[in-house]
Amino acid sequence: MNRSNFRVFRRTFFLVLTAALATQRGVLAADDDPTSIPLEQIRVFTEVLHLIKRDYVEPVDDKTLLENAIRGMLSGLDPHSAYLSDTEYTGLQEGTTGEFGGLGLEVGLEDGFIRVIAPIDDTPAQRAGVQAGDLIVRLDDTPVKGMSLDDAIDLMRGAPGAPILLTIMREGQDAPMTIEVIRDIIKVKSIRTRMLEPGIAYVRISQFQASTGNDLRAAVVELNEQAGGALKGLVLDLRNNPGGVLGAAVGVADVFLEDGLIVYTKGRIEDSEYEARARPPDLLAGAPVIVLVNEGSASASEIVAGALQDRGRALIVGRKSFGKGSVQTILPMPGDAALKLTTALYYTPSGRSIQAEGIKPDITIGKLRVEAPESGANTVITEADLSRHLQNATSGADSNGTSDDESSAEDTVTDAASLASQDYELYEALNVLKGMILMQARASNPTH
Repeated sequence: MNRSNFRVFRRTFFLVLTAALATQRGVLAADDDPTSIPLEQIRVFTEVLHLIKRDYVEPVDDKTLLENAIRGMLSGLDPHSAYLSDTEYTGLQEGTTGEFGGLGLEVGLEDGFIRVIAPIDDTPAQRAGVQAGDLIVRLDDTPVKGMSLDDAIDLMRGAPGAPILLTIMREGQDAPMTIEVIRDIIKVKSIRTRMLEPGIAYVRISQFQASTGNDLRAAVVELNEQAGGALKGLVLDLRNNPGGVLGAAVGVADVFLEDGLIVYTKGRIEDSEYEARARPPDLLAGAPVIVLVNEGSASASEIVAGALQDRGRALIVGRKSFGKGSVQTILPMPGDAALKLTTALYYTPSGRSIQAEGIKPDITIGKLRVEAPESGANTVITEADLSRHLQNATSGADSNGTSDDESSAEDTVTDAASLASQDYELYEALNVLKGMILMQARASNPTH
């Protein structure tokens, strides 16, 4: 189209817009419809688009201009609404299914560097020797200082078989070390479990994927079997869990509830109204539950914590959560892109909105680090240390005055000290849980 024809086209287009605008104004005056299209503002947008294409110092293709315009429109709404390109949409889908090409690391941002929270079991990173606590300072030739976590993750992900060189600072090492990792297909399990003590289980959920609810249900059944039929208690760790799929959060909360409301959402349109209720059984049969949260627990994590707190099913321990109480709907767009749009707010069973407020723990634990005392620093003296002390005839002491019970208690203290130094928050949560188990046992058997 030559310049003369283009001018004619523009005049015709704007006449059509003006006529439509007059009609539209009549509709707005009659119906005051907030969903009507603001044609006068669209005319300004069209004029700006034309001026950029004609006068900007360098040529810019239409796709770039329009995508930038869309991104700008969404960026003015809230931090979570966004336009997703085809690659960004693919990355989002990978996050919800738990399968992608990468290294197999759970990472976080610390002082501008990438801290390894944990290497995922049986992944390239674990096999190459990357350890929890390692500080990644360089990816190939690119320093990570000042890089966003999302950008660093994008660099670590890639085609299976492609190598990447990690430069790492490790505690106890004087100089940086380099580790080559060969990318592979990573199938992330969002749930990790272990037994903390006989009958007391630990469950860590790192993110809420589509299968997380069903995976947790299977894990709790297996943990019950390991405990001889029924667990005495469970710690559910949601620290630094950024959230994920709403349905997965409902499934996780449902594992611990017999019935009743879990969460509901409200928005402007009818489709945004949603209510989720629990169905029997409670797979722990009422055994005490501790939920660990911190400032990195967001969205779906807060749904679970809020539901279990409001229903009196769990004690929330840690620090106040992030406070993301909005729901995003993913709307597919042409060209394999998508629109991520905030469409509702969610509410806990008691009607609390967590938006910008977060979940306040029942027991707050600050950021603390426990270190073992220097050898020989303990100068506490007890009766058993005194010369010629009388033996306890009922203790079952051996020739050294040490009973089997004392030996096992000493082993337990050693294990507890190790847990306290590695993860003080979990150590305290375990102590609270043991107290809850004891109180429940006494309530059910008052004669003891």
